[in-house]
Amino acid sequence: MAESRAEAGAAGAGAAVALVERGADPGELVALAQQVQKADEFIRANACNRLTVIAEQIQYLQEQARKVLDEANRDADLHHVACNIVKKPGNIYYLYRRESGQRYFSILSPKEWGTNCPHEFLGAYKLQHDMSWTSSENIEKRDAEISILDKLLSQQAVLPPCTEPNFQGLTK
Repeated sequence: MAESRAEAGAAGAGAAVALVERGADPGELVALAQQVQKADEFIRANACNRLTVIAEQIQYLQEQARKVLDEANRDADLHHVACNIVKKPGNIYYLYRRESGQRYFSILSPKEWGTNCPHEFLGAYKLQHDMSWTSSENIEKRDAEISILDKLLSQQAVLPPCTEPNFQGLTK
């Protein structure tokens, strides 16, 4: 970018020298200088705007990376919770805490325990087929997402090659 500015400055200076050599009106020199200055301002503003967009994208990606790491830590933590049964993907497991502080998974929900629930209920989680966990509040949403992806995969739709930008569906 510094080379481009130097080249632009040299071109502007060259134009100014040509105007001086032919005895141009001083007003033309001022207009040329203003034009070069305005171009520099626009170039700087454009570069700043583009860098701002990139900075926002970096921030978004950092947030996504944090979310992925948080979910991975939660999933690893839940896989280390005591459980006396073999966990199978697709099933919902109920997390409890004993008085000793030990957490464990059960296949019995608090509703199934009724008033005889022996320990503090911490939450319900569905074990996904990728061995990640989905909390009960997000099971319906996650199942809908997976269903859509399954439909896309089962259709084996081939995307047409795209050689230019396509904004279809963004204007509605």
